[in-house]
Amino acid sequence: MLLIKEFSFDAAHNLVHYKGKCERLHGHTYRLVVKLQGQRGPDDMIYDFVELKRLVQEEILAEFDHRYLNDFIPQPTAENIAVYIWNKLAPMVGTEYAHLYEIQVWETATSGIVYRGEE
Repeated sequence: MLLIKEFSFDAAHNLVHYKGKCERLHGHTYRLVVKLQGQRGPDDMIYDFVELKRLVQEEILAEFDHRYLNDFIPQPTAENIAVYIWNKLAPMVGTEYAHLYEIQVWETATSGIVYRGEE
């Protein structure tokens, strides 16, 4: 089974190793999709939605929302944002019944990245 929870945050960035309009300071309303894979535990849930929401809000969104992403991700592409979030979130959500399966980071409604811990 996959458990899916969506979030959004607003942030600014510029791509310093890119030639084009994205090298200038600009912002996005990002959409973050977190997916956990697992099996039902004794409570018949893979993971508590309320606990996942709390973790993402406190550990990810508090750091990202209304921030300049270059302050903590040197080249904040969607790819690098996804890897950063994965590395921070994966150890926090792992249980004997569930693990982080996928992170999606959407910069716009039509442009995003899917990351499953490949690196």
